Amino acid sequence: MSGLNAHVVIERSPEFTLDVTIDIEAGQTLVLLGPNGAGKSTIVDALAGLLALEGGHVVLGGRTLDDGGGVFVAPHERELGVVFQDYLLFEHLSVLENVAFGPRSRGNDLGSTARWMSELGLEALSDRRPSELSGGQAQRVALARALAVEPKLLILDEPLAALDIETRTRLRRTLAQHLSLYEGPRLLITHDPTDAFLLGDRIAVLEGGTITQVGSPDDLRREPATPYAAALAGLNLFSGTNRGGVVALGDFDHYLSTADTKTEGPVLITIRPNAIALHESKPEGSPRNSWQTTVAHLEPMGDITRVVLDSPLPLSVDITPAATTALSLREQSRVWASIKATEVHVSPNIDEP
Repeated sequence: MSGLNAHVVIERSPEFTLDVTIDIEAGQTLVLLGPNGAGKSTIVDALAGLLALEGGHVVLGGRTLDDGGGVFVAPHERELGVVFQDYLLFEHLSVLENVAFGPRSRGNDLGSTARWMSELGLEALSDRRPSELSGGQAQRVALARALAVEPKLLILDEPLAALDIETRTRLRRTLAQHLSLYEGPRLLITHDPTDAFLLGDRIAVLEGGTITQVGSPDDLRREPATPYAAALAGLNLFSGTNRGGVVALGDFDHYLSTADTKTEGPVLITIRPNAIALHESKPEGSPRNSWQTTVAHLEPMGDITRVVLDSPLPLSVDITPAATTALSLREQSRVWASIKATEVHVSPNIDEP
């Protein structure tokens, strides 16, 4: 089964033009990750044939579906399987009837229906209505319905967004196992970085109608290309200039020492939130990077507390709830921050001259 090659060009308004290229190999899950308004839904509509391209192309399995001009294949002829955010199961139909809906509409036999009912463990639920299903069961039914039409591309549009946090956490890895059963290209749309890092073989970061970075989850963690990507990866990202192991940060009146004395000139700096230490008073031992600052915001996140620091350097810091209590942290608290030079990671900034 061949993959997807698409170049989607659509002008949504005089101020916003979507212009992205998407390549997905068979058996690979590409996650399209971006904030609301970045253009994710427009891409889904273009691939599904709900919006015609103004430029570019959509080629699936070697077949041109849209070339921005003379060729346009109707949605029902594109051989896609789509799992929607709210699943959109037919309430008046049973589980079996929902899964069989696509093959029956196309006049196909129900062999694929039986296969995916079995693969996803739905046989015991055959006679139930969607209202009688749990969130996880409904997700499996929606996935089976999409796969039963034997699609050449599987699109999952925010498939976990409608679930509560506990259910979503439990179902992420289950969904990853189910996706591995499908041999074609898979496109997952989300704004949740956790979904992206746990479900994606590759991640494409979409910002303002443009893909700003494509890579594996590890690529994004190690070297995020933009502040948005860094925030998604849980990293702090800054640009600056490195001279002899001292980085002058371009947007802030601050300097950081790094152990990297070889990478000279324009650089990107990444700092992991758990590599930053907070102290009630000036730390002993004269660490190469330490300064006094103010707590701008506290965000409890279960086993950690995300502390956002104010000037001179807006950093996200992850500490334990116990440490938060011990330091008596609250908004506007004055604290000392410190970072080892070895934790200030440097990479060349190829976008700078």
